Amino acid sequence: MMSHEDCLFCKIIEGEIPSAKVYEDDHVYAFLDISQVTTGHTLVIPKKHSENIYETDEDAASKVFASIPKITTALKKAYQPTGLNVLQNNGAIAGQTVYHLHLHLIPRYEADEGFGMKWIERNDEFSGDDLQTIAQKIANEIV
Repeated sequence: MMSHEDCLFCKIIEGEIPSAKVYEDDHVYAFLDISQVTTGHTLVIPKKHSENIYETDEDAASKVFASIPKITTALKKAYQPTGLNVLQNNGAIAGQTVYHLHLHLIPRYEADEGFGMKWIERNDEFSGDDLQTIAQKIANEIV
């Protein structure tokens, strides 16, 4: 696990590394991704360090997610995207490269603009019973 002192995003929050700040309150910091996928591509992070969603406490998560409508509404007013993706990656296999929880707000203007999501629906591989078994296994772990 990365220490708070070595974390790029913690250094941005502390002002040690410059950023293009979009929003800040006592618990949340939002700034433009240095690698703009589309105009307005914004990262939203909790000020309290956590590596990923699994390590984030409910209070920090609620504050981050509560800020999303405010920031996305501002993005919509400023740039009039026709859509928006909210993306959050956990672990290298999922594309996480900075190990401080962050949500990507990616405004969408047209279908082919350098960002895409692809998944293959496997509906024919899972019966209704399979889905119930999977759901129950997850539900049993909720505390």
